[in-house]
Amino acid sequence: MKEPFVNRLDLFVSNTQLIKKAFAWKSGQINRLAALLYTAQNKAIDAEAIRDSNELIKSSTGLFSTFRGNLSVCIAALLSLSGDQKTLLSDTLAVYDLLKEHKLRASDYLVVAAYQIAANSAADQHQRIAERTRHFYDSMKEYHRFLTGQDDYIFAAMLALSDLEPERGAARMEQLYAGLKPEFLSGNSVQALTQVLALGGDSPEAAARVLALRDAFRLRGIRMDKEYTLSSLGVLSLLPADDESLVQDISDTHDYLRTQKGFGSWSITKQELLLLSAALVSYKSIEDVKSGILTSALSTSLTNIVIAQQTAIAVAAASSAAAASSASH
Repeated sequence: MKEPFVNRLDLFVSNTQLIKKAFAWKSGQINRLAALLYTAQNKAIDAEAIRDSNELIKSSTGLFSTFRGNLSVCIAALLSLSGDQKTLLSDTLAVYDLLKEHKLRASDYLVVAAYQIAANSAADQHQRIAERTRHFYDSMKEYHRFLTGQDDYIFAAMLALSDLEPERGAARMEQLYAGLKPEFLSGNSVQALTQVLALGGDSPEAAARVLALRDAFRLRGIRMDKEYTLSSLGVLSLLPADDESLVQDISDTHDYLRTQKGFGSWSITKQELLLLSAALVSYKSIEDVKSGILTSALSTSLTNIVIAQQTAIAVAAASSAAAASSASH
């Protein structure tokens, strides 16, 4: 691995330790996601700025607000990285209310969906995009009534921010789903994968690239085709890098991080470590070609896709852990 990327990995490790110290009561996975958000911008954790944003969330919401839930540290981290956290939070809360008016249910997923819309569109577009989010959600539900739920809110919002039409986008996802589902076990994970691929455009090679990447990883003994990592194959397939380079980079990143404090097998599962490795390699790949093959618009879109994908998985894992904990008491 080249020195600049190793430095980025060291920054991520340092950020993870700093955020853990500052928010020790939060889950490790949520803290690691917040650390990743800072690392993606090549910045060291500013614990004070995140605390200030967290206090801003508390002063702007009720005691039982979803904004104070599992993802509060991640939302606070995102706000602290923005130029105007007060305006962005105000816009996010307003979009959240708009989405609820469109009968989308309060949840951590809806918090992130609202943030994505507020951060990536002008205020005068929020109503239209909230309507499109609901439209995309309904279009997905028409194809997969039982698979489509609150965990699809984030990507419904991302799709609403794109120039895709809901019916056409949902039809594209269904075409991809039909081709990919026989290859994988989890229907829900395949649906998440198709959402990522739909955001990446209409390439007829999309499904084939995903399967080629899966096989390339398997040859190295790496399983990126499990429940929580499957959508990462979609993100990686959108990058203009060859399969072997991606596999090598992710393998090297995983192995390097595994030797660092806080990333041993007792602290983090192999699947989560692969997820984070895939995200870090994706950010590197996006930066490497920012002034070349990728337009800045696509670069921003891919960065947002990585954030959306990582957040969706972190929420799902946190929800599963909470459910397991409550069942054991």
